Amino acid sequence: MPETFNPWLWSLLTVGQILLIVVLLLIAIAFLLLADRKIWAGVQMRKGPNVVGPFGLLQSFADLIKFVLKELVVPAGADKFVFLLAPVITVTLALAGWGVIPLAPGWVIADINVGILYLLAMSSLGVYGIIMGGWASNSKYPFLGALRSAAQMVSYEVSIGFVIITVILLAGTMNLADIVKAQDGGFWNWNVFGGGGLANLPLALVMIPMMVVFYISALAETNRPPFDLPEAESELVAGYQVEYSSTPYLLFMLGEYVAIVLMCAMISILFFGGWTSPVPLPIDSWPATAQSIVYCLIFSVKVVFWFFMFAMAKAIVPRYRYDQLMRLGWKVFLPTSLVGVFLVAGYKVFQKVYM
Repeated sequence: MPETFNPWLWSLLTVGQILLIVVLLLIAIAFLLLADRKIWAGVQMRKGPNVVGPFGLLQSFADLIKFVLKELVVPAGADKFVFLLAPVITVTLALAGWGVIPLAPGWVIADINVGILYLLAMSSLGVYGIIMGGWASNSKYPFLGALRSAAQMVSYEVSIGFVIITVILLAGTMNLADIVKAQDGGFWNWNVFGGGGLANLPLALVMIPMMVVFYISALAETNRPPFDLPEAESELVAGYQVEYSSTPYLLFMLGEYVAIVLMCAMISILFFGGWTSPVPLPIDSWPATAQSIVYCLIFSVKVVFWFFMFAMAKAIVPRYRYDQLMRLGWKVFLPTSLVGVFLVAGYKVFQKVYM
């Protein structure tokens, strides 16, 4: 460790980076939530939010003020401590996942070698907030919703894990920044097309279905329609959130949307090159900061596109029955992703030995 290392300065800079990412992410979530509602309204041929601010742009901020000022109601028979702790855990774990997301070259809070394992751990722990909220509410409907969510998230995490293994086999690393760098040079190097240029193009026959499996599993992992069974209004009266109001309800919804945007970022990083451009850009002579801003904008466009795809799935596809949901996860996606792992591993071994 260099002699000039100042732990206080390092801690201050790290906290500043975290606050910057959190603030920018929360502002982005406010407008993405508005976009989600506008897209849904557009598909149903109605206007959506259009009163608060020009074109309704301030609607999410009005909702924030409403939730913060509303009275906090805790059911008489609830475990008050666990009841209030559950939404805090949900939003904290969702935000913690962004600590390893590379936004541009060098723009990452924690550039760790096991970033993918860290993200899997955060997403796996996220189910505890929902289970705690459902149990602490001391009511049948929230508890049923929490049990549904636990079974659903565990089921689709398995498929997500196997799909991520195929990406690790292509990139040879679990560092998210290195996975992005391995896809640099043009869209033909992206993992969705096999990674490694035109030589690996046959792997696109495997990786495109793997990307689709990851996308649909991400919908189920974040309780998004058509897999919003834990919050099924027609059956469970909003599920595990039914007893929540005011700020705790806001935290649950915030945690859900932060997790959704995190999944959009993961799809962009694992399959579509992260911050890399579809075609090489003539910006090598630009200052490093200017290059990073351009790359961050490219990454943001990819994330917004995948959020649009999440919103379209919500607006178009009808809700699955619970037995259909579990059948899809265990009987279709699990075998498909497992076969994908074997095919990618076999191709890489064949390539190393005979090519």
